[in-house]
Amino acid sequence: MDLGIAGRRAIVCAASKGLGRACAFALAREGVHVTLTARSADALEATAEEIRKATGVTVTTAAGDITTEEGRAAALAACPEPDILVNNAGGPPPGDFHDWDRDDWIRALDANMLAPIFLIKATVDGMIDRRFGRIVNITSAAVRAPIPILGLSNGARSGLTGFVAGLSRQTVKHNVTINNLLPGPFETDRLRKTMEGGAKAAGRSIDEEMELRRKGNPAGRFGDPEEFGAACAFLCAASSGFMTGQNILLDGGAYPGTM
Repeated sequence: MDLGIAGRRAIVCAASKGLGRACAFALAREGVHVTLTARSADALEATAEEIRKATGVTVTTAAGDITTEEGRAAALAACPEPDILVNNAGGPPPGDFHDWDRDDWIRALDANMLAPIFLIKATVDGMIDRRFGRIVNITSAAVRAPIPILGLSNGARSGLTGFVAGLSRQTVKHNVTINNLLPGPFETDRLRKTMEGGAKAAGRSIDEEMELRRKGNPAGRFGDPEEFGAACAFLCAASSGFMTGQNILLDGGAYPGTM
């Protein structure tokens, strides 16, 4: 299936590994020229070179922390007029809300709510002028079914979800869509780190904990990041202009609700 986006330009945040990397690869395979951001310059350039060799598209890098003004400025300097924006940032650590102070909350909001909003603000008007834009925010399945130990993430990502719900209805008439992808358990370093606490509390090894969680998912496994990347690319397709303000859950059926 030709998604009709070959030659477009994309910024993909936190793209050196995990779900961001998968999204960057999926877009590049569709012929999209990608600008990748991540904090680690070495890991970022290694991923960029893999994408170049595998796809032949132009890949630029902007090392820096996308949750800061400086990191966002570097990404926008490398790709000032993106047609596609994939917002992504690592989630805050798990814990007990009694232990979180104001600084903890501000860091969570900066990373998982305000950073994507500021990147949208910096790019959406240009997309509107060009009559094409696809913005995908990687949030979390916890937006649909909150996880108590991830309260910082629950709150910050839900704030972004509410903001997008309003803005996406204003931009769609200009062929600019904004949607959210809500990952459940995917085979990533982040998932492994999140499960360390549960493994320790249960007196199990992390590998034992991971296997139990795999078996507990209706799919009997965790998601493959490539599956996530494919979903992102679909939302960015030229033919996806009638889908906006949606929260697409990819969790292997773990969420038990009808809607």
